[in-house]
Amino acid sequence: MQLQVARIGKPHGIRGEVTVQVLTDAPEDRFVPGTELIVEPASKGPLTVISARWNKDILLLGFDEVVDRNGAEELRGAMLSVDIDELDDEDDDEGWYEHELVGLKARIGDDVVGTVSGLRTLTVQDLLVIDDNEGREVFVPFVEAIVPEVNVEGGYVLLTPPEGLFELNLPEDKQDKQGKPEKDSGSKDKDAQNEAGR
Repeated sequence: MQLQVARIGKPHGIRGEVTVQVLTDAPEDRFVPGTELIVEPASKGPLTVISARWNKDILLLGFDEVVDRNGAEELRGAMLSVDIDELDDEDDDEGWYEHELVGLKARIGDDVVGTVSGLRTLTVQDLLVIDDNEGREVFVPFVEAIVPEVNVEGGYVLLTPPEGLFELNLPEDKQDKQGKPEKDSGSKDKDAQNEAGR
């Protein structure tokens, strides 16, 4: 199975580098020098990464097969993919891909509390994105202590979240609404006291 990781944009400089639109959550893993990428259309590949660097927010890639700007221009619009079947064989115990997790039911014990809608790959730790039963988006640290079981075949992830984790993601307007009634009732009490004092 192939996973698209980037779309090639315009050339950068005169040495064959190209800008790319990144389509993967883990560019630091996908574009390691020496990685061979599948290209669509196939006539333009495969391509072997020799350099990957960021220029502000834009990723620049260099390929062993492309040595000048003209060669880079010919790649414009091409799609880059990796064969994740091969990666799975090499990294069976390394974790899960986002497409494997999306759609799994999130359970706490036997209770379904939401559905996995995404995976955010961060430097410190990954976060599972879960749409809870009220339609809110909840971010759950993807660590064994909080997500002790991922059962792709069974269609669920098991959670043992610390108390209050699902409430941390309440939208601000709901938090405000929850706080306002207390303030309003307090002001009404003061008004009633003032009336009684008169």
